[in-house]
Amino acid sequence: MNNQELQALKERYVAAGAASPNEQFADHALNAELWDADGKRMIDFAGGIGVLNIGHRHPKVVTAVKAQLDKLMHTCQTVMPYEGYVKVAQKLSEVTPIRGHAKVMLANSGAEALENAVKIARAATGKPNIICFDGGYHGRTFFTMAMNGKAAPYQTSFGPMPGLVYRAPYPVPYHGVSEDDALRGLMMTVKTDSPAQDTAAIVLEPVLGEGGFYAAPTSFLQALRQFCDDNNILLIVDEVQSGFGRTGKLFAIEHSGVEPDIMTMAKSMADGMPISAVVGTDKVMDASGPNSLGGTYTGSPTACAAALAVFDVIEQEDILGKSQRLGETLRKRFEQWQTQFAHVDNVRNLGPMAAFELVESKSSRKPLPDLAASVTKRAKEKGLILLSCGMFGNTLRFLMPVTIEDDILEEGLAIVEECLKETGA
Repeated sequence: MNNQELQALKERYVAAGAASPNEQFADHALNAELWDADGKRMIDFAGGIGVLNIGHRHPKVVTAVKAQLDKLMHTCQTVMPYEGYVKVAQKLSEVTPIRGHAKVMLANSGAEALENAVKIARAATGKPNIICFDGGYHGRTFFTMAMNGKAAPYQTSFGPMPGLVYRAPYPVPYHGVSEDDALRGLMMTVKTDSPAQDTAAIVLEPVLGEGGFYAAPTSFLQALRQFCDDNNILLIVDEVQSGFGRTGKLFAIEHSGVEPDIMTMAKSMADGMPISAVVGTDKVMDASGPNSLGGTYTGSPTACAAALAVFDVIEQEDILGKSQRLGETLRKRFEQWQTQFAHVDNVRNLGPMAAFELVESKSSRKPLPDLAASVTKRAKEKGLILLSCGMFGNTLRFLMPVTIEDDILEEGLAIVEECLKETGA
């Protein structure tokens, strides 16, 4: 079927809230290129929203999944466990920078991992409250919607959110929130809404994802770690978007040296297969009772096979080195654009988790979300998938596969530059 025929079916049968506004339909893809149902080629700078750090259909992952299909597809690991689940748990325990010996539970999505992390934190501390941050994004289930630091479009029309979730400011100096401001805001949250004796965990992304690709300063993360230690509060780090090589290290928190009590991860963990994980200190992870964690499909055999293959690729193909080099390439190009274009400002990156803002002027810093929308629209017309994000919708974020070929990368960056020129940036 072609794009037009598929669009007609989508309009008739797919719920409006779940339907993509994109009228192209993916047919096949390889590494950083995708072809739609009409045969149009697209360069992918979105990576399924950070899911494809090692590219579409990496051959080693495809081979591993096919081999698993010939052996076992499902038993529900709580009924009959299997090798893949425990091997993924072992690998995550070995590589995740958690305090002490780490234990693992697997789930299906980032939101599901966050939900379980909160359950575990409450069980381990005996306390109910959770503190999150402005601009954070943690999922679309009810509790994670309450945790999100951005209301629209995630909470729209869905009624009251679950309680006992409180917010603190995230340090974004460009938008007027210094590190000191953020720490004072956190202390005020503790004083006015969520006393330490009632707070089970503080949850944050070390690099905001949907919130705009702002990295938390090392000193801020260290201060959070100390505050949690002083007050018997668990530190939960959400690496769903920033993990598995997106920032030049396996996990973004490694840049700071801070060790959380719990980490959540998903997205690029299995190169497109649905899987997520909660990894935490053994005593914390063992706090809830028997059969208190799990789900019918959590840590499915095929997804575990993909995840194990991803670890092999990361180790064997120098993915972290490639990530660092890609980040340096993007940094240099973005700095060039910041000089070249009046409306491009605040270029930033942690590895290739890179972004910049479109603003009225570098002095006013007034966000231009309409310009960001125009650039992404024109990029799509030219054959490039590009995403915006941020609290003000004016940030362009870059999530191309780390494995992108040099010529494809340059082709895509040239399209971005053309779009910035053509839209008056």
